[in-house]
Amino acid sequence: MKKLANDRQKNLGKGGIIKVAIVGVGNCANSLVSGIQWYKEFYAKAKNGDRVPGLVHEVIAGYKVTDIEFVAAFDVDERKVGQDLSKAIFTEANMAYDYGVKMPHLGVEVMMGPVLDGVPEHLATFDIPVKPAKQKPCDVAKVLRDSGAEILLNFLPTGSDQAARFYADAAIKEVKTGYFNGMPSMIVCDEEYQKAATENRVPIVGDDCKSQLGGTAVNRALAQLMLDKGINIKQMYQINYAGNTDFWNLVHRGKSKHKTKQAAVTSLIPYSFKMDTGFTHVRLMGDRKTMLLWCDGGNFGNAPLHFEVKL
Repeated sequence: MKKLANDRQKNLGKGGIIKVAIVGVGNCANSLVSGIQWYKEFYAKAKNGDRVPGLVHEVIAGYKVTDIEFVAAFDVDERKVGQDLSKAIFTEANMAYDYGVKMPHLGVEVMMGPVLDGVPEHLATFDIPVKPAKQKPCDVAKVLRDSGAEILLNFLPTGSDQAARFYADAAIKEVKTGYFNGMPSMIVCDEEYQKAATENRVPIVGDDCKSQLGGTAVNRALAQLMLDKGINIKQMYQINYAGNTDFWNLVHRGKSKHKTKQAAVTSLIPYSFKMDTGFTHVRLMGDRKTMLLWCDGGNFGNAPLHFEVKL
C-alpha cells in the first residue's frame, strides 16, 4: 500500500498538456485564460501544504489546471481579430474580474471566424458596440488541425445557433477533436452529434456550463434540500442581472438559456411546479452578476413556507 501511495504521488500533475482552442474571446475566455495564469503564478510561489483555492480537484487523471495550453482562438470582433490571445481577452467590451496577473505573450493569434449569427443587431447598440472585422474568415478546420487542438471550447454568445453548429461540425466531424459547448445551443443533446462523436471517438460535453457557484448551482442545491426534507415546492422564480455584453444579449435572445436554467432545477424534482427565470441588463453592474431567488412551498401539514436568496 505504501508503494502504491508513493507511486500515486509521483504521478500527480504528470498528465501532459491539454491543447485547447477557444471560439468566442469574451468575458468567459478572459476569466479562463487569466485564471489559469493566476494558478501558474500561485504554484510558482506555493509551499508544500499550501491549500489551493478555488478548485474542487487539484489533479484529475494526472492533469492540473496549469496543464491547459491554448493553441488557437477564433472571434469576429474587429478589436480582437489579429491580436495575440493574451491581449484580446482584455479588449473592450470585455470586463471580467481582474486577477492581477502578469499575462505573458501566448503566441496565439485570434483568427477571423465566420460571422453567421454571432453578431446580432442588438450588440451594435451596446454601450461599447460590437462590430465584425472586415476580413475573410479563416479555414477553421485547417487552423484546428494545424494547431493540434484536442478540444474546441465554445464560448459564443447565447443564441448563436448557426455558429455553434458550424464549429461543432468542424471539430467533431471534420477534425475529429473534442467539443465543449459552454453556451445553451443544443449540440451535445443532439443525436446527430452524439452519433458523430461516438463514431469518431471524441468527447463532447455540454450543453451550457454553470458558474462555479452561481444562481443555477444554488437553486439546484436548495431544490434538492427541499425535496430531501419533504417540502412541497409550489413555485420558484430566479432573476439574474449584470451589465456586461452577455446580459445585454440574454435580454434580447435568451430563450435557450431560460430552457437550460429551468431544466437544471426541474429535472431534480419528480413532480411539476411553476418555475420561471428572467434576465435584466443593468449597465452599472458591469461584470458583477447578481441572482435573486424566490420560492414558495408547503412544509408539515402544508403550512406555507417562503424564502428568498440573494447571491
